[in-house]
Amino acid sequence: MDVSLPELPFPLRTYGPDGHWTHEDGVLTGWAGARQDRFVPPTGDGVEPAADAPRLLGAPEGDFQLIARVTVGFNWAFDAGALYVQVGERAWAKLCLEYSPDVATVCTVVTRGHSDDANSFTVQGSSVWLRVSRTGRAFAFHASRDGRRWTFVRLFTLGEEKETGAALVGFMTQSPMGEGCVVTYDHLEFRPDWPDDLRDGS
Repeated sequence: MDVSLPELPFPLRTYGPDGHWTHEDGVLTGWAGARQDRFVPPTGDGVEPAADAPRLLGAPEGDFQLIARVTVGFNWAFDAGALYVQVGERAWAKLCLEYSPDVATVCTVVTRGHSDDANSFTVQGSSVWLRVSRTGRAFAFHASRDGRRWTFVRLFTLGEEKETGAALVGFMTQSPMGEGCVVTYDHLEFRPDWPDDLRDGS
């Protein structure tokens, strides 16, 4: 299913399980079902398929920043809402607000065949601002408690240059241990550029 949001200059398409995505009054809402996740365990042997979760993704051109305030209806450990980028079936990354496992935490996963997993900082409540940026093959993750001062979380590359040019970016929901959760994204913003400085809070 294709979805157009007035805040974004590119169309989005649904991937994975049905996320029951809706958009109303500037708020995007998605649902994760029971035991839905996007993670390839690093302890695996490399032949198991990647787990899947609802995703809503599009393909912006050139440099960009995608920003949203993410609010998660936490019920179970590792329930999360995420901004997500993908250049291949085993080359993708997510910037999450996650119940990890009993406190809201900004965390990241970068998958190059297998997934890694890293926590950043904890959050009071169930909302945080997330930002994913791209220039060339490089991606940057930032998070903010107030939408004004940004904390640098991660800088990385994904895939080959020819793949990264067709990168998909957007939104993902997950509930790997539970019976599902709802995630909302508001204050959506798209900027056609790369941040001037990754570490100065801007």
